[in-house]
Amino acid sequence: MPRPSNQAGWWWSSVFLLIALLVLVTDQLTKLWIRSHLFAGQTLFSIGFFRIDYVRNTGAAFGLFQDHTFYLTILSIVGAVVVLVYALVVNPRYPFLTGLRWVALGLILGGTIGNLIDRLRLGYVTDFIDFTYWPAFNIADASVTTGVILFAYTLLSLVRDEPDGKKT
Repeated sequence: MPRPSNQAGWWWSSVFLLIALLVLVTDQLTKLWIRSHLFAGQTLFSIGFFRIDYVRNTGAAFGLFQDHTFYLTILSIVGAVVVLVYALVVNPRYPFLTGLRWVALGLILGGTIGNLIDRLRLGYVTDFIDFTYWPAFNIADASVTTGVILFAYTLLSLVRDEPDGKKT
């Protein structure tokens, strides 16, 4: 794999950080609006199977691992540090990240920090997007999930070609 130029590396690091910042700001502003205008358990509106309502989530994304805030906080801190160290320290020396991988890591970092802020400040995560048949979630949860799926998709391109050049 050819090593990217310093300028290309700088560009993608900036995109990574900008995406993380945009996700973080959007996530925090939407959660602040929900907490400021609704009571916990209150629904803003409902259209068919879609609702906007205020849910206090003491678990992970989509309501998993309820009442494990301490462990989820530690896991979030470790995850954010690992992503930052890899993207900004390890990758410049051993480049592995391509355009879509940078975007994916930006989504993951922004979402992780967004929910981490809630856990540290409030002791729970504010969720508000509710499809009634799926646990409520927020912008941070959607960003982390999208980032993980996108990252996994980009990794699949690495294993599609066998060493002898034949497609599997």
